[in-house]
Amino acid sequence: MASSQLFTAACPSYSSIFSFGDSNTDTGNLYFSPQHPPHHCLFPPYGQTYFHHPFARCSDGRLIIDFIAESLGIPLVKPYLGIKHGGLKDRSVKEGVNFAVMGATALDGSCIHNLTTNCSLTVQLNWFKEMLPHLCNSSQSCHEVLGNSLFLVGEIGGNDFNHPLHVQRNTKELKINVVPQVVNAITSTINELIDVGARTLMVPGIFPMGCAVNHLTQYVTADKNQYDSAGCLKWLNEFAEFYNQKLQHEIQRLRGIHPHVNIIYADYYNAALSLFHYPKKF
Repeated sequence: MASSQLFTAACPSYSSIFSFGDSNTDTGNLYFSPQHPPHHCLFPPYGQTYFHHPFARCSDGRLIIDFIAESLGIPLVKPYLGIKHGGLKDRSVKEGVNFAVMGATALDGSCIHNLTTNCSLTVQLNWFKEMLPHLCNSSQSCHEVLGNSLFLVGEIGGNDFNHPLHVQRNTKELKINVVPQVVNAITSTINELIDVGARTLMVPGIFPMGCAVNHLTQYVTADKNQYDSAGCLKWLNEFAEFYNQKLQHEIQRLRGIHPHVNIIYADYYNAALSLFHYPKKF
């Protein structure tokens, strides 16, 4: 069964999608930013598979959010900065808005692409709040509109770990000092979205970091024991699993606090890991 069919089977229909995250979700916010910095995702061969030209995505085809929109019968979700700065002809927000930015972090700080604007999760949430008057004019209508919407909170957090890992290989310190802060930033955002009317939220975990090309290049070693059967670095994947477990624990806690809200954990880690371990199946 195709991924879009699986999603349709698992979820009811929604009128719109509101999305937060980094390059795994960005459908054009970096491209439409006032600074418009050069980035490899904005040049060929990106976009060649589906759009046949670069289309402001870090992909040669579509992102997960594109497949979700397609499965719900919703047009491709528009980037917030494209709407705000007039880069799009159709500036309607009735079918949702994407606030994700390539290189964004869960924690506050400068975006990794050296934009003068911060593009953290907090900033993205503030962008969403700026859009609320265009979506609804009263508390009741907001809860009605947002209650029929799907909120995609992430994937985000990977960039918070990538930066310190590139400086120093020390997952122990990250587990103690950074992981709790990242999880807290995500759960705080979820709580705020619920407060304004969100009723269905999908929260992805991070991907298997030990299979990423940049990490495999930086931490290449002759010690074969550091790699799993797919050639991924075990210590980095163990860290990703640790983070995902902490995130799932908090999601479970939030479910108890908000029993009327559907909070879905999206297991990006194992979905992606199967691509590396069983490539011939795909």
